[in-house]
Formats: sequence, C-alpha cells, structure tokens
Amino acid sequence: MRTAPPEMIASISDLHVHFPVRSPFLFGKSPGVVKAVDGVSFDIRRGETLGLVGESGCGKTTIGRAILQLNAITSGSISFNGEDLATSSPEAMRKLRRRIQLIFQDPYASLNPRMSVGRAIAEPIRLHNLRQGEAAITDRVKELLSLVGLAPTYMSRYPHEFSGGQRQRIGIARALACEPDLIVCDEPVSALDVSVQAQVVNLLQDLQARLGLTYLFIAHGLSVIQHISNRVAVMYLGRVAEIGERREVYANPRHPYTRSLLSAVPIPDPKVERARRRIVLQGELPSPLNPPKGCRFVTRCPIAVAHCAQEAPPLTPSASGSSMAACWRSSEIDDLLPRFAAT
Repeated sequence: MRTAPPEMIASISDLHVHFPVRSPFLFGKSPGVVKAVDGVSFDIRRGETLGLVGESGCGKTTIGRAILQLNAITSGSISFNGEDLATSSPEAMRKLRRRIQLIFQDPYASLNPRMSVGRAIAEPIRLHNLRQGEAAITDRVKELLSLVGLAPTYMSRYPHEFSGGQRQRIGIARALACEPDLIVCDEPVSALDVSVQAQVVNLLQDLQARLGLTYLFIAHGLSVIQHISNRVAVMYLGRVAEIGERREVYANPRHPYTRSLLSAVPIPDPKVERARRRIVLQGELPSPLNPPKGCRFVTRCPIAVAHCAQEAPPLTPSASGSSMAACWRSSEIDDLLPRFAAT
C-alpha cells in the first residue's frame, strides 16, 4: 500500500541573502557583498523537526531570519502554506507571521527586563486578538506557563528573577501564545548548561507531540541535532552540503565535510576514542566576500580534484534515496574517507 507524500509546510527555493559591505574610505561605495546564503533549497515537512547544522557563519541563522522576513531576500523564494513570503505585502506578512514564531538564542537578551512575564506572554495574544477580555487572556497565560513547566504564579515576576533555563521556557511560552504552525528555533539551548539543555530539548519534543508543531531547529551541536531532528541539513559557507534523513546522514554521510564534523564528536568509550581516526581539515575557511568558484569546500577538502574547483556540484541523491550530498565524489567516498572516522 502506497503512503501519501508528506505535506510541505514551507519550501525554500534557490534562496540568496547577500549583505553589501560599506567602507568609509570608498565614499559610500561597496567593496563587495557578503554571500551569507547563496543558493539554498530545501523543504520543511509538516510535523517534523528539520535540523540545520554547521559552523558559525555558515548562514544558518540568516535562513531562519529570512523565513520570518527579518532579513531581506536578495533572490529566490520562501513559500509558507502555499504563500510566497518574499512577495507578500506588509499586511499579509503580519497575518502570516503569527503562524511562524521564533525562539531566540539568548534567553538573557530576548526578554524585556521592564516587562513582567505575564505581560510578555500576553502581548502577542492581545496583538493578534486571540482571546477576548482580560480574564480570558490571563487564563491563557497561566495555561501556557503550565505547559512549559512553570508555575502560573510566576506571571507577576520579572525576567531577572529567573535562571537561564526558566527564561528560555518563558520564551517558548511566548512563541506558543500565537498558536504557530512553524517555530524557528535559533540555537535555543546553546547558552544553557548541558543538564538544562536536555530539559529544554525534551520539552520541545513533548510540545511537538502534544500540539503538532513543526520545527526548524538551528544548532552547531551535532549531538543535539541528532537527538531532536527527523531530518538534517548540513550547511557550509552559505550552501547546503548534505541533507537527508537523520539516521542516513549520521550513519552513512556522503559529503566529506559531514564526515569531518562527525569525526570531531567525542565518543564516551576510551578504547574506541583512542582507536578511531580523525579527519583533520587543512587550509583556511574562505571568505563569504569571495567564495570559491566551484565547490565551497574545495579549499579544505581532503579528496578534492581539479574539477571540484571549477564547477559547483549539485545535490545528488544517495543510493538509498534518503539523503542528498553536494559532492562530485560522493559515490566513491567510502573508498576515500572512513565512514565513522574509525580505523
């Protein structure tokens, strides 16, 4: 029996986000543009968690902000529930933005210190007229606080009275207040202690199961991405290097950059840790002002050939069809690099 294809809640197609560089010595002229996102395409399926992972500066957060139209799109399209966000009017975008919410990275900076917790959560409810009357709004705020594991009596307190993990729970409650379909999680646990990270990640998973949420989860920690994601997209210098089902990407990565990332993840077993072979990258990270002509990873790739520097590789499906990698040598990578970086 054939199953129906998964419904796409959002689709990013050939997205480019460039930022002009200004210099006071060039009388207002720009010496170039930073190609923060340069030709990215992927879909987000309803009800899933798509993990977006990569090193700092690769364009992860820029994509998240572009989805919310907080960063202007240079070219390409972002479709949400069938509507193109790039061409939507401000009034239409205002209505759509209620369905797309953001959980910020820094819980210490994302809450207004002059605003009580109850007022901060109630503000989007009032703004979008989701409840009528102060009593109904107060009941909804208490319900949201309970939903994220905080006492309803906390609504009269201020952000400085809470720990980092509690503040992030308040940020999650504020995002849920708009009853969104898609939540962009911009490294929501990177500023928290490891033990608190696990609590917040488990909370997000529980809320997804209970409310049917969809997440774009941005992080640079491979372990967190592996735990929470259904699919994973690995970014490098403004482009997607590999994307696919989580198990396929982690067990059988087809891109040398993905393999090098996985080889850096520590293993708790000392014997395995001592025996495995790491992939140590050489060379310098290129500047997004002047990226390589061909494959973005060519300056650091241990298996690059001349063709890699001339033409950018497309995303090519793996033999199983559950992942795609942008590498000219993905079909022979098992003969060139260790799969788990182990001897």
